[in-house]
Amino acid sequence: MTHFDHRKYRPAPVMVLPQRQWPNRTITSAPRWASVDLRDGNQALLEPMTVSQKRRMWDLLVRLGLKEIEVGFPAASQHDFDFVRRLIEENRIPDDVTIQVLVQAREELIKRTFESLIGVKRAIVHVYNSTSTVQRERVFGMDREGIKAIAVRGAEWVQREAGRYPDVDWTFQYSPESFTSTEMDYAVEVCDAVIDVWQPTPDKPCIINLPSTVEVNTPNVFADQIEYFAGHVSRRDSIIISVHTHNDRGCAVAAAELAVLAGADRVEGTLLGNGERTGNMDIVTMAMNLYSQGIDPQLDLSNPDEIIHVATECTGIPLNPRHPWIGELVYTAFSGSHQDAIRKCLHQQREDEHWQVAYLPIDPKDLGRDYQAVIRVNSQSGKGGVAFVLERDYGLHLPRWIQTELAGMVQQVSETQQGEVDSATIHHLFQAFFVLPDSPVALAGYRLDRSDNHEAINLLLKQGQRELQLQGEGEGAISAFVDAWTQHYGEQVHVVDYAEHAMGEGTDAEAVAYVQLNVNGKRISGVAFDHDTTSASLKAVLSALNRAQQSMMQVA
Repeated sequence: MTHFDHRKYRPAPVMVLPQRQWPNRTITSAPRWASVDLRDGNQALLEPMTVSQKRRMWDLLVRLGLKEIEVGFPAASQHDFDFVRRLIEENRIPDDVTIQVLVQAREELIKRTFESLIGVKRAIVHVYNSTSTVQRERVFGMDREGIKAIAVRGAEWVQREAGRYPDVDWTFQYSPESFTSTEMDYAVEVCDAVIDVWQPTPDKPCIINLPSTVEVNTPNVFADQIEYFAGHVSRRDSIIISVHTHNDRGCAVAAAELAVLAGADRVEGTLLGNGERTGNMDIVTMAMNLYSQGIDPQLDLSNPDEIIHVATECTGIPLNPRHPWIGELVYTAFSGSHQDAIRKCLHQQREDEHWQVAYLPIDPKDLGRDYQAVIRVNSQSGKGGVAFVLERDYGLHLPRWIQTELAGMVQQVSETQQGEVDSATIHHLFQAFFVLPDSPVALAGYRLDRSDNHEAINLLLKQGQRELQLQGEGEGAISAFVDAWTQHYGEQVHVVDYAEHAMGEGTDAEAVAYVQLNVNGKRISGVAFDHDTTSASLKAVLSALNRAQQSMMQVA
């Protein structure tokens, strides 16, 4: 038997909630956000933040629009105590921002916590104790009444100490730590006992924070627990239900979202999900999830590069390139079918309509990004990606038949290089294979005589040191050119397709012409540039014919 034995574990309990309401609800507004970057996030770091790093993180959180920020555990750390004092004494707390501090339900620690807050205008004091079965039985060796008594005494000490500072606008917060592993009826019982001490009102509510200290079940079970709690706790109109989800199962954001559906008013988390073990709920991800559904997240996330820069420098944790919404590769498409769909949708997207672009749930410009990274090309890319890159960087609108042929060339190069092919390389391949107006035959000059819908052409071509004069007729310049070539070289040449466009605006803009010919039963394309449209089209025909001649010489 392998040591990797699933029978070692048992499933966590689930809720029996037959009349659950949360699956039928939708989120219509952002919750109250509370950042715990400077406390929970900081204590999870291998090297805790320095004072200067804490200040940078604080300033970032304020700029983003967070109104409730847990700044430390001042009774447990002198550094945290000093940081709280500096925020207050240096007047760094905006009038619309409330700081929050954490403390265990122990009298001496609660006293020390209130000392750190002397002079503050407004603060949240967050007291907690563990309530789960395993904590009661294996850590504290207490029964239900003993654990509830700890919570009640902690609430009383918080209330008493707050009374010593009547000029401060206090908010009390209680967390039954390990809520998700606590029997729900008992969790309600403990919180009701705390609420009875604080006597909150609708005008002066308290916060009951329900943490998944360790994520032990699927998000739907957490939602059931929140809905049960909200439906059974006393004074529901006088409490703010907050959630604090961890990411042990990789579902912290989903659990928080479903908790809001189930009745939670407030969500605690960190920027980019930093936190103990696998981390906390990622505020940026959840806020952007709301934004993508047309809901104002009430946070300014328009400069993700600043968030990434500050957060990674302060925490020392690099950002995964696939991180939701703001990772380096989030708006990059390697798949050819994805690239083609993105390009087509972007062409049709109008400024006055809702965003509708395949594979891009939001407009990257909203996050200060552009489309430079949307399409990158490797061996898995198709014609859509190649076309997008050349259009974006060089203003070339390739017809489909050029796209198909060029994509095959790019794929070969990518497979040889075993990696991505950059824009410059794609453009070089395009020029080298399709733009051949001078070799082996060059156009030295021409004269067109027009009458009605008929054109006669006199061509002067150079092939090496030889000069050739050719004449032809047709319904346009291209067909006249082909007629002249066919008469001289005896090849069977037919025009299959043609396209052209200007490379810019104004009368001096260069023109590009694309032509596809059938030469002796084989289709081949050519491209040329010129300030004169007619010259560009004739040179494009010559490019295709030159490619055909080179191909025959290689075969020979």
